[in-house]
Amino acid sequence: MAKDLAIVLNNGGLNSAVATALAAQKYRPVMVYVEAGESKGARARAAYEQQVAHFKPYREHTLPMPFLSEQGVARPAGAGGSGSAAVAPAAAAGAPLGPRMAELLPLVAAAAWLAAQYQANTIYLGLRVGSKGDELSQATEFLQVWNELIQMPCGLPELEIVAPVLDLDPWQVVDLGCQVAAPLERTWSCLADGAEPCWACRGCRDREAAFQQAARPDPVRKTGR
Repeated sequence: MAKDLAIVLNNGGLNSAVATALAAQKYRPVMVYVEAGESKGARARAAYEQQVAHFKPYREHTLPMPFLSEQGVARPAGAGGSGSAAVAPAAAAGAPLGPRMAELLPLVAAAAWLAAQYQANTIYLGLRVGSKGDELSQATEFLQVWNELIQMPCGLPELEIVAPVLDLDPWQVVDLGCQVAAPLERTWSCLADGAEPCWACRGCRDREAAFQQAARPDPVRKTGR
């Protein structure tokens, strides 16, 4: 397998930016954006494209998956909120973890297919559930099962799915992002699709709280994006 390549699912959000920065420290990233609908998440998509320009990946792909929008996953990678998962949105916080993780399955399958095409040996997800014991242990079990599934039955024994921000709280994601020079100014957390963040929705409020708790200035607010 191409040990210097990693498939990175990126949704334009904070978690994705930090996960991509961590991947880029060890691998040449192949960045992937999942498009769930023609009119959904245009601002998140723009943030993704800005991150592509920043990271200059080995390759980048947009995967149209309109059926995700039909199933209620309108923003394919949970673009809203500083604590957004790779797909399971922060909006679903408090909902049962199982259905939220199930929303990731089409993306994990697509990432595994791309990894096979590129002969990459790692898939990076920006999935984050935080430090809560029950959810963290359940999410860790899901990752283990997914790894076993793609490694044995799918014949990809060296392929590994990693979620480097899985156990972090939102402020820790911000702090880590600053440490690894992730392009936090090129991320989008607002649940709306306007030209500027509304700073009133749950996504904006969560983002603001995360930067405040990390004692870091938010470059998006600073630059007026």
